[in-house]
Amino acid sequence: MKPAAIVYTSNTGHTRKYALLLGEQIGLPVYSLDEANAQLSGGSPVIYLGWLHASHVKGYSKAAKRFALCAVCGVGLCDTGTLTDQVRKATSIPEGIPLFTLQGGIDRSRLKGMDKLMISMLTKGLASQKHRSAQDERMLELLSKDENYVSPENLAGLLQWYREEQL
Repeated sequence: MKPAAIVYTSNTGHTRKYALLLGEQIGLPVYSLDEANAQLSGGSPVIYLGWLHASHVKGYSKAAKRFALCAVCGVGLCDTGTLTDQVRKATSIPEGIPLFTLQGGIDRSRLKGMDKLMISMLTKGLASQKHRSAQDERMLELLSKDENYVSPENLAGLLQWYREEQL
């Protein structure tokens, strides 16, 4: 099934940036989930991108109810291509739907409420540990900086899948 559009839900802008990059690369229109609900008919085939929150792809349930999902991308702090099993399980994404994870970044100034509190607590907790694992060190580094890891190179796996599907 050929996607008709790219649909996304973004919190701090990293997912939106990936959606726009992907749209440029493959020549599909890009809509936020709210825009897509108004612009696309129900059942339209789409590639969905959502930000990751506790391994859950935000907006997935709404997108899955309204559209035919050709592929799903979760954008978060994790390295590109990692944690797909956890994300698939936490979000209940069926095995038949391709799933990709993309490293986005963090922008603390755009976090609100409980998300801001949780990131702050996690950062302080990791910083206070005397003996951190390499994974903890990496997470502390990611959480401590407002970094943007969005890059066209991170889309390589998704673009390969798309090209193979179009043959």
